[in-house]
Amino acid sequence: DSVSLDEWRKQVSEVEVRREDINKLVMNYLVVEGFKDAAEAFMSESGEQPPVDLAAVESRMKVRAAVQNGQVQSAVELVNDLNPEILDTNPRLYFHLCLQQLIEEIRAGNTEKALAFAKDELAPLAEEQEAFMDELEETMALFALQGLQDSPVSRLLSPVQRQTTASELNAAILASQAQDQVQVRLSSDISSQDTFPRSAAAIDSRFSKHAHAQTCACARARTHT
Repeated sequence: DSVSLDEWRKQVSEVEVRREDINKLVMNYLVVEGFKDAAEAFMSESGEQPPVDLAAVESRMKVRAAVQNGQVQSAVELVNDLNPEILDTNPRLYFHLCLQQLIEEIRAGNTEKALAFAKDELAPLAEEQEAFMDELEETMALFALQGLQDSPVSRLLSPVQRQTTASELNAAILASQAQDQVQVRLSSDISSQDTFPRSAAAIDSRFSKHAHAQTCACARARTHT
């Protein structure tokens, strides 16, 4: 059954949102978006602990900025300096970074270099993972349709495409850093055990791509309590 706007507002106004939950969402947003100074100030004010080491935020932001500026190779080098396992254990992410590098070469007009990169780096990956082939073929269409603004693949040359790749990489780094921190805490709390969980389930869901939307939703709900 549909719910009227008035009924929906009434239901929202009756929702009780704990301050602790709001603090976690706010801290999550600040960490995810890389607002290190604001996160430190919020931690001091609220007592809410960040889910990852804030010292690592600046390095992660450098990686994201590199992709957003089209410097994919620099981003890969920075990620490997942080944790080489991030790309080693995430073939889809690595493939998307290679695709972005191909896009940047095409954008720069480096046709021969782009073709060689596609053949030597991307084609073998697509052969190993059949699901990657469609994405590679779509990107290769840029060679023929690059100058056509209305072509279905022109979006790959837009800033949105860089942002999409940067966000995927950012999320992977966050997950890795959060897992590392969880492991450290478990190691100290369960020092008598030889092993402890290393599954992704140990990572708090605070790193969802909807962090911003959730923060705003909680803020709106708080105004009705």
